[in-house]
Amino acid sequence: MQQLFSHTPLYVWAILAFLVYRGVLASRAREVSLRKLCIIPLVMLALSLSGVHGSFGFDGMAPYAWTAGALAGGLLAWSMTKPRQLLALPQQGSVRVAGSWLPLALMLAIFCMKYAVAVSLAMHPAYAHATGFVLTVCLLYGVFSGLFLGGLLRTLAVYRQAQMTGGPHGAAI
Repeated sequence: MQQLFSHTPLYVWAILAFLVYRGVLASRAREVSLRKLCIIPLVMLALSLSGVHGSFGFDGMAPYAWTAGALAGGLLAWSMTKPRQLLALPQQGSVRVAGSWLPLALMLAIFCMKYAVAVSLAMHPAYAHATGFVLTVCLLYGVFSGLFLGGLLRTLAVYRQAQMTGGPHGAAI
């Protein structure tokens, strides 16, 4: 185990620290600009796609499994993100969101999964060609990305509706 951690590049630990920091911030109700609201979903998307590409490439079934997972995760997040959890403030270019520990849990899950996949492939390179392993990993990467993107899209939809009506939209948080 010590060798495993000692061979992990320092930038990996910096990414983990950033994700934990952002996850703790997400645990509190706060006002967030639209730009900042996009950071974590885009970082998670990049981690997810880099995991698929770096481990399996974008040929074969990998991108299809990722896409199916992303669609499922996106639909789930859309249905779970209720407008009453948001208060769109178009005049400020921001959204007031309820605090939740779920983003931290999801960020740690995708980080740990990406780490575990890298370790598994380093120890057993043949897994990169094992259909069951590839499809499962890519599907899960997609689900995690979809959860973040679906929540973001739902929030942007609430924001857009508030812009069109000319005032705050959602619920007071």
